[in-house]
Amino acid sequence: MEEDLLGRHRAVLPNWLALYYSEPIEIVRAKGRHVTDSTGATYLDFFAGILTNAIGYDVEEISDAVRAQLDTGVLHTSTLYLIRKQVELAEQIAELSGIPDAKVFFTNSGTEANETALMLATQYRRSDQVLALRNSYHGRAFATIGITGNRGWSASSLSPVKVSYVHGGYRYRGPFSKFSDADYTAACVEDLRDVLQTSTSGDVAALIAEPIQGVGGFSVPPDGMLGAFKEVLDEHGILLISDEVQTGWGRTGEHFWGIQAHGVTPDIMTFAKGLGNGLAIGGVIARGDIMDCLGANSISTFGGNPISTAGAKATLDYLLAHDLQGNAAKLGDRLLTGLRELSTRYGVLGDVRGKGLMIGLEFVGPDGEPSPAAAGSVLEKTKELGLLVGKGGLHNNVIRLAPPMTLTDAEADEALGILGEAIAHTQEAGAK
Repeated sequence: MEEDLLGRHRAVLPNWLALYYSEPIEIVRAKGRHVTDSTGATYLDFFAGILTNAIGYDVEEISDAVRAQLDTGVLHTSTLYLIRKQVELAEQIAELSGIPDAKVFFTNSGTEANETALMLATQYRRSDQVLALRNSYHGRAFATIGITGNRGWSASSLSPVKVSYVHGGYRYRGPFSKFSDADYTAACVEDLRDVLQTSTSGDVAALIAEPIQGVGGFSVPPDGMLGAFKEVLDEHGILLISDEVQTGWGRTGEHFWGIQAHGVTPDIMTFAKGLGNGLAIGGVIARGDIMDCLGANSISTFGGNPISTAGAKATLDYLLAHDLQGNAAKLGDRLLTGLRELSTRYGVLGDVRGKGLMIGLEFVGPDGEPSPAAAGSVLEKTKELGLLVGKGGLHNNVIRLAPPMTLTDAEADEALGILGEAIAHTQEAGAK
């Protein structure tokens, strides 16, 4: 049955639409942190639909909120009409953002959120120049591909904005990889100043950055680096956009927003993924004067719709009521400790990095070179053993771990056992 579905998929869907695994799976049921495929095999999910099923599966409070809205018969009205849950959710997010005089605009995805943020910043600053980090990923639309600093995800050199890339995102293999945190930050700030002087005309609209690079392999800059960047940006009136599509909602454990690790409040933040727990929702938070700078009319047909905002409000309420940020911090430490111990035993595991329930494992060959084959082996072996993980990184050699934030101690230990077995298998296979 899955072979038939795979053939049909390949016949009618784009060949660039990636599928995991040599034998792709169809997920047909799910509960808690476990999913079941169409053959009846059950897996512990450690990628959560690319960090989207943040609370897990079949959560009563979220399902009840969606059913209650369905029962009204109103699935959609458009933003031409008042939507109560949209207003309530926007009020809550604006308060949580820490951005003064914040306003919120809802979209359908992180890509659309980042496109909107770029439109706001370029209009507000009357400039089409944008700074982005090397190894970044911000979406698959025209402008967001233009600011993506990762060749594997940048399908076109064409762009509506003029982009200059700065150092700071991918530390493990960068030119400053051996530096201390302080020296690394200083070197990246110096690079930022140099790029402003040599690659721009000065009147740049914004710098956009992921506090932890997602597709780029969960690469983590030193705490405070983006705060040091903002000191330079403020000298030029340049806006800071924090792309919180993957780092938002407490996933990093230590903070609710990833940018808070840098001791700074951005001018604009974007969000998506985990807020909807599987429902399509994204959005932008910005200072009121920035959000209101557009001089033309605009709406969103589906952004902020009654179904998505009802589910997202229930998701956010659940997340806060159950201190899932605290759980992410506790279990993230448990996982990182166990994984770093594995890295001392297996040379194929070159780097363990991350915060909270957002962890990257970078795999290397005998000489320390990137090993996509090793990461691919771990991806396949963990599936065979009942664990679903993600994969990414500039060289496609990073296993990405981002389970639902409702993860339990027992499930964390189960995952560590499977990962240990998969990494041991990969190292032994490589040695033969």
